[in-house]
Amino acid sequence: MIRIKRINGVNETGDDSEFDPAAPPPFKLADIRAAIPKHCWVKDPWRSMSYVVRDVVVVFGLAAVAAYFNNWLVWPFYWIAQGTMFGLFLFLVMTGNGHGSFSNNPALNSVVGHLLHSSILVPYHGWRISHGTHHQNNGHVENDESWHPLSEKIYKSLDNATRLLRFTLPFPMLPYPIYLWGRSPGKKGSHFHPDSDLFVPNERKDIITSTSCWTAMVGLLAYLSFAMGPIQLLKLYGIPYWIFVMWLDLVTYIRHHGHEEKLPWYRGKEWSYLKGGLTTLDCDYGWINNIHHDIGTHVIHHLFPHIPHYHLIETTETAKPVLGNYYREPKKSSPIPFRLFGILIRSMKKDHYVSDIGDVVYYQTDPQLYGTSKSD
Repeated sequence: MIRIKRINGVNETGDDSEFDPAAPPPFKLADIRAAIPKHCWVKDPWRSMSYVVRDVVVVFGLAAVAAYFNNWLVWPFYWIAQGTMFGLFLFLVMTGNGHGSFSNNPALNSVVGHLLHSSILVPYHGWRISHGTHHQNNGHVENDESWHPLSEKIYKSLDNATRLLRFTLPFPMLPYPIYLWGRSPGKKGSHFHPDSDLFVPNERKDIITSTSCWTAMVGLLAYLSFAMGPIQLLKLYGIPYWIFVMWLDLVTYIRHHGHEEKLPWYRGKEWSYLKGGLTTLDCDYGWINNIHHDIGTHVIHHLFPHIPHYHLIETTETAKPVLGNYYREPKKSSPIPFRLFGILIRSMKKDHYVSDIGDVVYYQTDPQLYGTSKSD
C-alpha cells in the first residue's frame, strides 16, 4: 500500500479530501488570536447583565402564564419553553461567570453565578472548576472531564446493563445530575464535596459556599412544595428541570462527538491544548441559536473561553481563514433542530470506546453491545 505523506493535515498533492484531523496544524494558538479583532475581547458587564435580566423576565413570565391558565393544553408548551430557558441560564453563566467573560469583576461574576447556577440546582464553583478542567484538557482520553471516551478496559469492566443504558436513549440524555454527584466511570469525586479529587485545598471554601447555596435552593423548593403543592411545583419546575438536563446532555455530547467523520482523541505527547480544542464542533440549533446565546460557536469558545458570547459569531468568522480544514462548517438545522437527535442516535450506535493503546485513538464500535445485552 502506498503511504502518502501528510503536511499540515493535507496530503503532499494538496488534495484536502484526504485531510487528516490528527495531523499537527500549520498554525499556532497565537495566529488565531492575532486574527481576532481587539473589540471582541472587551467584556461589557452592563451588556452581560442585560441578557441576564432579559432571561429572568422570560423565565418568570413563562411561569406566570402557565400558572394562570393551568391548562393541560398549555403545560407541554411551557415545559419545552421553560426547559430551554433553564438550559440557557447554565450556558450563559458557564460562558460568562464561570469563564470570567461576564465581566472583569470576580465578585460580580461570583454573585450572579451563584444566583443563577443555584436556581437550576448546579453548584457554581464546583461546576466552574470542573468545566475549567474540561477546557484545559479537552480531547485528552484520560484527563478530559466532560463526555470523554471510555477506554476499552473501563468499557469492558462495566456490566451489560450499565453499557446498554449508557448507549440507549433516553438514558444518555439524563446523567448530568448523577455526574455532579459522582462524575464519570473511571473517575472519583463529587462537585459538592470540598475534599473531592476535582479540587485543590485552597478551593475548599469556594466549594462549601456553592454547596451551601445549592442546599438553600433545595430548601426553597421544599418550602414551595408545601406552599403550592408538589404537583404544581413539579409542573412549574420539576419537568422543565429535566428538559434542561436533556438539553444540556444532548448539546454537550454533540459538540464533542457529532461529526460524521470520526475525530481523534489524544494521549501523551500527541495531545496539546490547540489540537484538543480543534476536535470540538460548531453546531446549528435553528431558532434556538439566539436564545442560547450563540453556543453553537463552540470551537472558538473552547480555544478562547474569555471571549464574551456576544462576540463569538464575529470571532468565528475572522478565525475561519486561519483554521482552514480544521474548522468543520456545521450543517444548517431546521427552525426546530430535530436533526440533532439523529446525530445522537447515530453516534450512540457507533462510538462506544477507544483503545487502551496509542496516543492518537478513535472511537470503536462494540458490535455485540445490543445483541449480547438483550440475550442476558
